[in-house]
Amino acid sequence: MSVQLSSRAPQVLIEYYRILEAGAAAYQDGAAMRELLTDHLDFTGALAGHRPDATEGFLHGVAGFIATVKELEIIHDVHDNSGSAVLYSATMPGGPMTFTEFFGFENGRIATLNLQYNGPEYLEKGGR
Repeated sequence: MSVQLSSRAPQVLIEYYRILEAGAAAYQDGAAMRELLTDHLDFTGALAGHRPDATEGFLHGVAGFIATVKELEIIHDVHDNSGSAVLYSATMPGGPMTFTEFFGFENGRIATLNLQYNGPEYLEKGGR
């Protein structure tokens, strides 16, 4: 994998995608990812729904995601002082699919994450 964000990407997102790209073996217990998140991550996703205190659940979900994904490719990313949006393609066992992540930051860490994707397609293509 070779994830490339634009030069305007905040350091926390560079690290976030570096962790996703490194794969399941490097992820271990998610300690490096945990450092990038606030203690009470506000997460919204197609399968999980809205979770206002999702840090632990999110770390578990990331472990399943990176164990499944073969490749990530950034399609487009935009950033400003209050947040970022990243559109990317992930190659799953059943083929590629598109994801969009909307990030909000607090003190240099990810405080909110709204993950948009087709939940049934994700499961159909081997996601877990």
